[in-house]
Amino acid sequence: MVKLLLIYVRMNLYIHDMKTSPLSVNLRDEMAPHAENAAAFLSGLANPHRLMILCELAAGERSVGQLIAATGIAPTSMSQHLNKLKDEAIVAARRDHRTLHYTIVHPAVAEMMTTLRRHFCRKEDE
Repeated sequence: MVKLLLIYVRMNLYIHDMKTSPLSVNLRDEMAPHAENAAAFLSGLANPHRLMILCELAAGERSVGQLIAATGIAPTSMSQHLNKLKDEAIVAARRDHRTLHYTIVHPAVAEMMTTLRRHFCRKEDE
C-alpha cells in the first residue's frame, strides 16, 4: 500500500512539473495543432480496406481492376475507399481510356507505406 502511495505521489509531482514547466507549455502550444492535424490525417488511413489498397499502391501504380483482384474488396466498396483517399489528396487517378489508374501522391503516406509494407503488407513467403 505504501509503495502504491509513493508511486501515486511521484506521478502527481511529475504531472505537476510537466504542466508548469515552461518548456512543456511551449511544446504543448506548438504541437497541439499539429497533433490534431496528424490525428485527423491518420484517422482517414485507419481502415483495413484503405490500408490494403495503400499497401498495394505502395508497390506502384495500379488500375482499379488490379486493386480489386489483389485485395478482394468489392467494386462498390473499392470505389468508395478510393474516392475517400482521393478526396484527402492521398492518391491521384489517371485515366487511360476507360481504365482508372491510381497512385500514392501524398509524400508522408508514401514514406509511411514503405515502412508498413515492409512490416505488414508482405506475404509470409516474400
